[in-house]
Amino acid sequence: MRYLLDANILSALVHREPARVSEHVRSVGQANVCTSIIVAAELRFGVAKKRSVRLMQRVEELLATIDVLPFEEPADTVYGEIRVQLEKRGRPIGANDLFIAAHAISLGYTLVSANEREFSHVPGLRTENWLRRT
Repeated sequence: MRYLLDANILSALVHREPARVSEHVRSVGQANVCTSIIVAAELRFGVAKKRSVRLMQRVEELLATIDVLPFEEPADTVYGEIRVQLEKRGRPIGANDLFIAAHAISLGYTLVSANEREFSHVPGLRTENWLRRT
């Protein structure tokens, strides 16, 4: 099984908190974790906004250690289908989250995110929260 890490999970790794996120990565294997180019863009936006050279270095070091996957077909088709379903239900989610969910579904990966409430509305999306205390 492969895992697509969301921005809040990668942010925890950048800040080296909490240790359980790193433990999860080790337990599933570094080769089984990746992220989306959309998540990488979110992280880089956050760094640019904070203007922290040290933070930028940490983000770049982390992104260099995992696969950053391009958003490509059939993720665009999955995006359209999910968006229609959510709008029909009156449960739209944020634009970037919708792209990230579609990316994970199109790849057949589990999305790892602490944003459980938002992603719980997406049909067919497998999620795990590695920040939640068990």
